[in-house]
Amino acid sequence: MKLTLGFSPCPNDTFIFDALIHHKIDTEGLDFEVFYDDVETLNQKAMRGELDITKLSYHAFAYVTDKYVLLDAGSALGFGVGPLLISDGRGLRRLGISISDLEKGIIDHPVYGLRKPKIGIPGKYTTANFLMGLAFPNATDKVELVFSDIEDAVLDGRVDIGLIIHENRFTYQDKGLKKIIDLGDYWEKQTGCAIPLGGIAGNRRLPPDVLDKVNRVLRKSVEFAFENPKSGLEFIRSHAQEMSEEVMYKHIDLYVNKFSIELGSEGRRAIQLLFDTAREKNIIPKIEENIFLTALV
Repeated sequence: MKLTLGFSPCPNDTFIFDALIHHKIDTEGLDFEVFYDDVETLNQKAMRGELDITKLSYHAFAYVTDKYVLLDAGSALGFGVGPLLISDGRGLRRLGISISDLEKGIIDHPVYGLRKPKIGIPGKYTTANFLMGLAFPNATDKVELVFSDIEDAVLDGRVDIGLIIHENRFTYQDKGLKKIIDLGDYWEKQTGCAIPLGGIAGNRRLPPDVLDKVNRVLRKSVEFAFENPKSGLEFIRSHAQEMSEEVMYKHIDLYVNKFSIELGSEGRRAIQLLFDTAREKNIIPKIEENIFLTALV
């Protein structure tokens, strides 16, 4: 049986899917047609129900629970892994933006005076943008950019603040950028829970036994990756642009953990809390369906 599968070219995704798509494990008769896209493109595809199996942001998942159910394997949750808000830290360009400025939604720009800060975000439906809306509801002047372009947009002044994810956590300081706040820390202090960033969802048009099989082989793929961390090195590197091997594995270590093997009750509780909090603030629609595969099989 052949299924369409979408995930990002980021090291955490290529790390966990390498064994599955290259048949380093028994895939129980499943084959996959793979689509590599950035997370917001995958979110948009999920809105249209295009793929059988897909990576997506947890924020986006809240909008597609009628189309997709969450697999128990493959997720990115954790502590100290949240998105960062950054600004330019170089010389005269340094804006000195504070958390108080973000709470008010106003900065004192050295050229333009008092104004709303322009914020580069990696996509409307990313969990990063959800967290920012939760922490700073008055910071509303946002520009959607591909996540890898946000650092440069801050550096050349197209935006005042950047909301960065993925490997940019490891590169922003080298470019003279400075951290304003770690939104993962914000979430953890508010809730005591891991921050749910992204998960793997299966299309509800697939029979439950097929979804269960996909979940099973995906778990095997993650376990194989942990047992053989250098097995997929060339595959990971081929999609990591000019990222160094050190940064690739820092990225993997940050986002791939016990929740990637199995959400368990702790992971499911964190996801449910994220959705309950978002629903209370009318950030997401009401969810009617059982969202976890474990409730279907």
